[in-house]
Amino acid sequence: MALSTALGGQVMTLDTLVRLRRGLHTPGTPRRLVVPDGMTAPLGCDAVAVPARFGPLVMPRLPRVGCVYADEAHWWWIVPSDSDYALEWPAPAQYAAGAVVPDAPSTPGLIHKPEGTIPYTPPIPLYLALCRLTGTTPAWSRAVSA
Repeated sequence: MALSTALGGQVMTLDTLVRLRRGLHTPGTPRRLVVPDGMTAPLGCDAVAVPARFGPLVMPRLPRVGCVYADEAHWWWIVPSDSDYALEWPAPAQYAAGAVVPDAPSTPGLIHKPEGTIPYTPPIPLYLALCRLTGTTPAWSRAVSA
């Protein structure tokens, strides 16, 4: 089966069309976490990812949990934009400006939606929980050298 333009242009086979479609979402294509319908993000959205093994350990340590997304490798928490300002998120956490998930084969699925219309997990409690789990001293508690 082949398709061509009405003006006698290039002929495209079904195989070509399938290849083009697959090329739209290659594994290296960044994907954005989308806030669920009915929720608003007045402060913009960024995301913090941790390896999936840490996800269940972080949840009970938080006073409020916003939208959380997960795939096989990571759990992603939605935080207000610029929540990385003056914070060094502890490794192995990854900060994703704009809630863009790099190198994911598919967009992570929503596993937790909070009550109400605000999708955010408060960033400071999330930061402290991650510091605690990773044995990292919070940035503001570190000794400053002259």
